[in-house]
Amino acid sequence: QAQLVDSGGGLVQAGGSLRLSCAASGFTISNYAMGWFRQAKEKGREFVAGFNSNGETTYYGDSVKGRFSISRDNAKYTMYLQMNSLKPEDTAIYYCAAAPTVERFYEIIYRGQGTQVTVSS
Repeated sequence: QAQLVDSGGGLVQAGGSLRLSCAASGFTISNYAMGWFRQAKEKGREFVAGFNSNGETTYYGDSVKGRFSISRDNAKYTMYLQMNSLKPEDTAIYYCAAAPTVERFYEIIYRGQGTQVTVSS
């Protein structure tokens, strides 16, 4: 059974850092674009960062470029999102997800349960 388990969220002050983790199981991650999206209260879904299906190219949303970094450990089927210089506007529930391509990341096929990130000012 395909599963994504994300973790690592929490409460942090502005300017601080957090690292999110996402463990995948039950499907072949190289068949999908893998990444993170977030959803803040009363806001739509926002793409944060992702890999194309072969894992060789990374993509970032404009609001997080230069501050967030995505990585993966293929041997462990685990993906990470390092978030630095956090801002209050980064507050959201973060989900790791699998999609057909990065360009079609709105067509989520699998997603984790979500982890809350709260940045205080």
